[in-house]
This record gives sequence, structure tokens and C-alpha cells, in this order.
Amino acid sequence: MYDDTCRFLAENYSADFASWLMGTPVTMTEIQPSELLLEPIRADALILLESDELVLHLEFQTRPKNDIPFRILDYRVRMYRKYPTKPMRQVVIYLKQTTSELVYETSFVMERTRHEFDVIRLWEEPASVFLQYPGLIPFAVLGESEDAQETLRQATQIINRVSDPISQANLMAASGILAGLKLEEEVIYRLVRRDIMQESVIYRSIQREAEERGEARKQREIALNLLRDGLSVEIVARGTGLSIEEVQQLQQQLNESSQN
Repeated sequence: MYDDTCRFLAENYSADFASWLMGTPVTMTEIQPSELLLEPIRADALILLESDELVLHLEFQTRPKNDIPFRILDYRVRMYRKYPTKPMRQVVIYLKQTTSELVYETSFVMERTRHEFDVIRLWEEPASVFLQYPGLIPFAVLGESEDAQETLRQATQIINRVSDPISQANLMAASGILAGLKLEEEVIYRLVRRDIMQESVIYRSIQREAEERGEARKQREIALNLLRDGLSVEIVARGTGLSIEEVQQLQQQLNESSQN
């Protein structure tokens, strides 16, 4: 849900992100990763925004991973195929504080190849910076401050003054969701208006995805029980609505577990 929240903010408040990262309030349009050809690398945390002058590549991460430098290089090369003359700014934004040295890596190095990118560790950025731009307010609680609770309170006070009810609901929900990386749920709901959150696109989307995951899990459990009873893959697929391939994977799991 953190990926979805960051993606929503970057897509809907691209000018605020451009002001923060490039110093220019340029409204940018999204590029779909599928436009870059080849097999996709994990793209749920990937956001590509484009203006006439350049492409902005953002990667939001809650925790560091070893393959991030290579992924940054890979998407730079893919973008070069599509826009060989357009500059590209690549920024990895770490949301949750960690002691891992991986969050300090700013390059991919291989033999005679070296590719550099920018890294932002939100906990080192002054929280006050994010309170200056509507689309960045939800990140304030993750920034550097003496009191995260007080920062979240300030953020909600600013959001309460937003005149558009849809924008207000979305920013409130995003603030509550991202605050979960730093504060306890009880504290968050004491400061964030739940009634406004529930009206937001982000909140409803997360709820819908949770329901869909729950329904899919229920279907898989039923399919597993039917397979254990000896029904064929085809009959199980028809009875549960799963694809033949999905049921075959479940059958393989059963076979492997019975052999262990």
C-alpha cells in the first residue's frame, strides 16, 4: 500500500515533485513501464514522469534491496532506446529509516561500466520542506523532526485547510498511510481524521485490493481442498473460477509438499 500511495501522489502532484527534486514546478505526464519493451523488472515501486525537457524516474522503497542499482541502470538503458536524446533524472527515495549501508549506494558498477543515480533518505530531509507543497505533505512525518507526532499534527492542520474535498481526503489518507512507517496506529488515528480518509480514492483502492486478495485466497483454499479430494484440474478450474495454469501450480505445490 505504500507503493500505491507514493505512486498516486507522484502522478497527481507531479509539479510538486518537480519543484522539490528539480527546482522547477513542471507538470509531468506518466510513462507506462510497458512502453519500454523487454520483460519488466518489478515495477510496482517504479514511477516514470515525462516533460518536454526530461524524464524523471522515481523509485520509492520502504527497505533497501541489493538489485536496486542494476534496476536503475536497466531502466536508463530502456529509456535511452525510446528517447536517445532526452536527459533522465533518476532518484531512489527511501521511506523508512534503516542502518543498512545499501541506502548509501548511488551507482551501479560492473567492469568498465558505471552508472550513477541520486538517493534521498527521507529521514535526513527536514520535515518542513514537505509541508511547503500540497503533494508532499504526506511525507512530512517521515522527514527529520524532533517530534514525529507533532509533525503529523501540523500536516493534518494544513490539509484541513485544503478547499477541495477530494484533494483533502486523498492527502489525509496518504498522510495516515505513510505515517504507519513511523508511528503506531493508535497515534495516527488520534491525529488523522478517519472520516475524511474513508472518502479518498487511495483508501478505497486499498480496501478493494484487500478484499480481492481475500477472495483470491479463499478460491485457492477451495481449489486445494478439491485437489486433495482427487478432482481433476479442469473440474477444479471450472468450479473455482481459477485458470488452468493457476490450478496446475496448486497441484504442483501439493505434489511437492507430499514428497517432503
